[in-house]
Amino acid sequence: MSLSCPNCNSTNTKKNGHIHNGKQNHYCKQCFRQFVLNREQILISDAKRERIRKLLLERIPLRGICRVEGVSLRWLLSFIVGLYDQLPSDLNCPLKGEADELIFLTLESEIDEMFSFVGKKANKQWIWLAMDVSSRQIIAFYVGSRSRVSALALWKSIPINEQ
Repeated sequence: MSLSCPNCNSTNTKKNGHIHNGKQNHYCKQCFRQFVLNREQILISDAKRERIRKLLLERIPLRGICRVEGVSLRWLLSFIVGLYDQLPSDLNCPLKGEADELIFLTLESEIDEMFSFVGKKANKQWIWLAMDVSSRQIIAFYVGSRSRVSALALWKSIPINEQ
């Protein structure tokens, strides 16, 4: 049986290690594509997606969700990115109703920062948060260094509703 590339149908291929689940990975010397024979495409049902969305709201650890629901961490992270892409770009709360008189609304917020590292401890990243005091809702955030420039970038990202 000769092995052929699914992209260019070339038989000029070689073995190229194994993928995360132990299946043989192949490499096409003609078009430089990597591929796996008889790969499985596991489809996640809508019911399972909804269950995972509810588990995310309950602040259950990501790896715990992966173990319980039988999904990969890579799939779960891409699912989370898709959920965030569906959110509106601004985090303003709409007014509850119209009134005949002029009402002044104030927003009291707290600003805080915390740090973590990405990849290695030398690569520190600071997360700046602006949070509404009464509802504890995040109204703005910024990821960067711990500098005046980052603080000003957070300040400029806070939504101000001027009417």
